[in-house]
Amino acid sequence: MSTLLQISDPHFGTEQPPVVAALLELARHLKPDLVLLSGDITQRARRDQFAAAADFVAKLPPAPVLAIPGNHDIPLFNVAARLFTPYANFQRAFGDELEPFHDGEHMLVIGVNTTRPRRHKDGEVSEEQIESVATRLRSARAHQLRVVVVHQPVHVIRVEDLKNLLHGHEHAVMSWSAAGADLIVGGHIHLPYVRPLSDHFADLPRRVWAVQAGTAVSHRVRHEAPNSVNVIRHDLKQVTCEIERWDFAASSREFRCAEMLTVELDRRAAGGQGER
Repeated sequence: MSTLLQISDPHFGTEQPPVVAALLELARHLKPDLVLLSGDITQRARRDQFAAAADFVAKLPPAPVLAIPGNHDIPLFNVAARLFTPYANFQRAFGDELEPFHDGEHMLVIGVNTTRPRRHKDGEVSEEQIESVATRLRSARAHQLRVVVVHQPVHVIRVEDLKNLLHGHEHAVMSWSAAGADLIVGGHIHLPYVRPLSDHFADLPRRVWAVQAGTAVSHRVRHEAPNSVNVIRHDLKQVTCEIERWDFAASSREFRCAEMLTVELDRRAAGGQGER
């Protein structure tokens, strides 16, 4: 069994110390095999905010960390930095790679940088990115869980969030489905949910699930959604994976498992190729 801990939208600079402490305690309990930071790691992309995020990561149990930037991780008010060095502080904290990937025994996890300095908060995925991810997905081993990580969502459940959809998401979902993706995980809207994309995309080649995360530690929560993180578990012997939502309970100052969903993985051959 392999465990992935998804931490999204912590917005360091607006973090709540009791929630940060509770999340570190949860991570020590879970001992994840991979920690995923799916964007908006900071509130205003300032060096001290990235330093606080890096300090938080350093306190996590030893495990690989895969981090992608969100729109808040690009300077907003520093116009020169936004134009010429938009990722400098992110890269100082998390390394030069903006589209990292993890190829482990249980999971293939592919990060996609969907931020665009010119788009302000909107996200976009290019044709080149779509094909690059599809190529990597087609190389997955037969029983790996195949996860694509974006910041902005590829599917929303509320009309008011339609404006937040990732530009280019329709082509991306169809292409990544055909190439073998199981989950497309994201954040950005601070609203956690899991939905089958086959219900919303006609003629989807294979079953893919949209997995959205809430805000991990920031006070910028949505009214109906407390601070939360996602935990994804996968066993090589199973054709399912478990997706858990852990919510912060203010009364006990701890994260508790609020929901668990077992989703079926589609193990039909991807991209016209046989299973390997």
